[in-house]
Amino acid sequence: MGTPPLSPWALLVPTLVLMGLWAPCVVSRQPNFIVILADDVGWGDLGANWAETKETPHLDQLAAEGTRFVDFHSAASTCSPSRASLLTGRLGLRNGVTHNFAVSSLGGLPRNETTLAEVLREAGYSTGAIGKWHLGHHGHHHPNSRGFDYYFGIPYSHDMGCTDTPGYNLPPCPPCPQHSASARVMRKDCYTEVALPLLENVTIVQQPVELGSLARRYAEEAERFIQRASDKGQPFFLYLALAHMHVPLVPPLPPAPGRAVYGASLGEMDALVGRVKEVADSLGRGSTLLWFTGDNGPWAQKCELAGRLGPFVGAWQRQRGGSSAKQTTWEGGHRVPALVYWPGHVPARRTSQALLSILDIFPTLVALAGAALPPNRRFDGLDVSPVLFGWSDVGHKVLLHPNSGAAGKVGEIEALRLAQYKAFYTTGGAMACDGSTGPAQQHHPPLIFNLDRDIQEQEPLDVASREYQAVLPAISRAYAQALQDIAADNVSVADYSQDPAAIPCCNMQHVGCRCHGAHGATRDPHVESRTPWLCL
Repeated sequence: MGTPPLSPWALLVPTLVLMGLWAPCVVSRQPNFIVILADDVGWGDLGANWAETKETPHLDQLAAEGTRFVDFHSAASTCSPSRASLLTGRLGLRNGVTHNFAVSSLGGLPRNETTLAEVLREAGYSTGAIGKWHLGHHGHHHPNSRGFDYYFGIPYSHDMGCTDTPGYNLPPCPPCPQHSASARVMRKDCYTEVALPLLENVTIVQQPVELGSLARRYAEEAERFIQRASDKGQPFFLYLALAHMHVPLVPPLPPAPGRAVYGASLGEMDALVGRVKEVADSLGRGSTLLWFTGDNGPWAQKCELAGRLGPFVGAWQRQRGGSSAKQTTWEGGHRVPALVYWPGHVPARRTSQALLSILDIFPTLVALAGAALPPNRRFDGLDVSPVLFGWSDVGHKVLLHPNSGAAGKVGEIEALRLAQYKAFYTTGGAMACDGSTGPAQQHHPPLIFNLDRDIQEQEPLDVASREYQAVLPAISRAYAQALQDIAADNVSVADYSQDPAAIPCCNMQHVGCRCHGAHGATRDPHVESRTPWLCL
């Protein structure tokens, strides 16, 4: 493998130094990358963002030692599409992933899409994925076939399979049946037939997973992966996709009733992030870029088990019923916390107002690694390294927000951000805590909010107002141009077909696919007996 080309920022540094604009630390090697993705985390779930939150001292310290991005957005408002966009830099209408994959899905992220892990591995990186995958687990859609040298985690959300000690949920879900003669407890929205598996590479090491030890095991595996790469003198890319905060796992200690359940789980996630940061710092401060963010906003229908929106309450929708969080294109659905920590490179104690997206992680890390973007496709993400370094606070001019399971067709662009203005073409259709979904409404002309004045999205501009008439043509042009650009691109189509044979199962002869001896197992996966993953 030849010497990788210099990234654009590396070429720019000497010029900036001569101009007296920046005095960098010399980077003599490719940086390590850690991307930590929380699940269904609210913008207000960080104390650094929202003073009411007290459970995140490690994340707040990360914000103090790095840069906090307060106008940062997921590329979709549900799991699979958001994760596909992070790993490809492309919206679901381009990469083909427009809604979630199921436990019995045959397909996944289309094979002709190139992942961030594949690009970085080609550039000499050791690549690891730990945690929730949810981009297809059958056959060649597994992480080991998508550029990751190492994988340890669960193939989808932790409530998509039964466990012996179920985490918190609303409504509560029953534990896995122990015997074929056991009385089956069937509940709506609960997976009761197949146990949740824990995988190391393509091997099921525990089924059902013990949720209470999952955070510890993730931290241990992250540390092992980092140490292995360090011992080899190889730069690494670690994608750590947490089970937190989808619905709370079993916290280490029994919490008090009510909101404390969510807070205990939030504190467990915070401690996990703090441990990973400590391991990264042990390699030498400044050698590793750590990027923390979320896949989408809180799952509002889970009531007190859902995260905090902060000020992004989507008041217009709430007044009409339904959720303004996960699955929706309201700010609460896609505006997520984001922190970047890289001592000596990313300024400390800085807050950026730049309009950024999870889509930007792909092109930014590729540039910092000195690698090249895959050819013959267009990207929705930007290389925002100048924003990370504090040279600029300019991000996207236009940001597109697809439907992620609310009213309308999944994947379709149903909201658009242009500077401080946000236009909605479809609203409603997502369930709130009270069970309401709100009417599905098409808006032609669109609803337009000025977020500088109305961050709660409460009062759209009057269609007859001078401000509305002035901004509507620019929004309409941006919307049309975006759709034309996607139509002219090399787009992919995901396979969403299902077959029970695709369900991960370590023992098809046992009820729930339970592995013998896995009941209540807390043993280290490295000393457990290995069971072939039958669906492979």
